[in-house]
Amino acid sequence: MASLRFPFLFSQPHKTPSSATSDAPSRSFSTVAVALASGGSALAAAGAIIAITQSPKNPFLENAKNFLLSNFSPNKNHSSPLWGSVSLADNSAPVTESRAGMAFPSILKDTQRLLGIGLRKKAVFGLKNIDVYAYGVYADDVDVKKCLAEKHSVSELQQKEELRNHLMENDIRMTVRLQIVYGRLSINSVRSAFEESVGSRLHKFGGYDNKELLQRFTSQFKDEIKLPRGSIIELSRDHDYILHTTIDGKEVGSIQSKLLCRSILDLYIGDESFDHKANEDVESNLASLLHK
Repeated sequence: MASLRFPFLFSQPHKTPSSATSDAPSRSFSTVAVALASGGSALAAAGAIIAITQSPKNPFLENAKNFLLSNFSPNKNHSSPLWGSVSLADNSAPVTESRAGMAFPSILKDTQRLLGIGLRKKAVFGLKNIDVYAYGVYADDVDVKKCLAEKHSVSELQQKEELRNHLMENDIRMTVRLQIVYGRLSINSVRSAFEESVGSRLHKFGGYDNKELLQRFTSQFKDEIKLPRGSIIELSRDHDYILHTTIDGKEVGSIQSKLLCRSILDLYIGDESFDHKANEDVESNLASLLHK
């Protein structure tokens, strides 16, 4: 029987109620889902196809019909389930940040799992918020289990915010992947934003000004770099607290500093992060991972 268990979940925005007319395709899709869940067989799929055929024309349902026809023909081997649990061995589908429409791979660098996604907004002239970039937070599967499992009993896992703190503090390989949404973003704006946000965290966690360390980090974002919509910046913490900065696949610098790594991660999953939705994702998915 096919498994419908998805161990890694990402919070979704609330949806407004739809009209009775728009509910019709949803009811048809529910019929399909029930037919498949009752047994991943060709017979169940046939029932699902009939349900789709009798439904009003809808692009999603048409795609579902084509998928069923191509995967449940008599010549197909149906021994594998239609759905399965997410693991590092799976070719899992990307996860989309729905507000910005940016898709993030479920697995990065072969071993790092997507734990949370968020959106960085910025006020313009104090009047309008623009979507600057979407971001995904990744952590190495083995490192997480090895480090955090040693520090938490099952009862302690109820305090999910503590998991985020340990994730930021310990020598766990992590990546924050930024995907540019605002097409007119300049590298100077990125550099200035990091000077302010990272600078405040360096002072917060270091207890004193770290102007030289901050300048070493921000100087990596050189004037000649262009950042059109879809550009990718990756801030990756390697073992021994080495921070690698990569822009569109090219490494532009690396700095060994536990303080800098902690400050960067605090922007994205700290108590005062850019998007608390990402915090909720990370907490839930870390607890799920450690319970496996």
